[in-house]
Amino acid sequence: MGDHRHERLPAFNKDVCVVLVNPQTDGNIGAVARSMLNFGFTDLRIVGRTPDWSEETRNRAKNAQTVLEKSQCFESFQDAISDCSIVVGTSGKREDGDKTVMRHFLLPDELPSRLSHAEGRVALVFGPEGKGLLNEELSMCDLLVTIPTWEGYPILNLSHAVTVICYSWFISSDRRIPFGAEERLLEPELRIRLRQEITRLTENIPAKEHRRKGIEETLTRVILRGLPKDDEIHRLLGVISEAADSFEKNNS
Repeated sequence: MGDHRHERLPAFNKDVCVVLVNPQTDGNIGAVARSMLNFGFTDLRIVGRTPDWSEETRNRAKNAQTVLEKSQCFESFQDAISDCSIVVGTSGKREDGDKTVMRHFLLPDELPSRLSHAEGRVALVFGPEGKGLLNEELSMCDLLVTIPTWEGYPILNLSHAVTVICYSWFISSDRRIPFGAEERLLEPELRIRLRQEITRLTENIPAKEHRRKGIEETLTRVILRGLPKDDEIHRLLGVISEAADSFEKNNS
């Protein structure tokens, strides 16, 4: 189940890169690569590291080795963003009050719509674990984004922060329904047949008359609460109909 389909990458892939500034933990770099590919991002740029990836980095990346292989390493933050038209910095350190100096933040789900008409490459920049981006680095960013978290402990793990931002971008840019999640509502005819067969079953089960209606309502409610798909209802109908036939035969 760890493999991925041979799908075309999202259109935004060629226009967005993820920049890690001085990441400290090998495992986080691998986890970032995995999260990026989960949501269709492949341009990973790393400041202050060499590309001789450790076994921990490789293991955490799982099947996103291609992101590591294609990643670029830079000596400075400026070098990493030199071909980018818009630079978006991330931070969990927020200023309070009316006299906020520089930390004016957007939220993750605002980014794609704000930048949908921008031409050129967008850099999504993440600072090192613990400290995050320094003020000097934040000042080099054109926009700042923060992930809404509980103020009692607002700082996310690096790979988790990348996951949230990449997910928000993907879900706002790609409206395709994932495999297995489509067709969640039943065909009307199938819904009618299901209710008829449940009624037939409860009319013939060995139960006291005053309990039959409650059993019928409970069966219907429990089954439909899960929003089953058509093929699942067909399988259930086979069981329900066979049981109803058996009870009818015994009652005749």
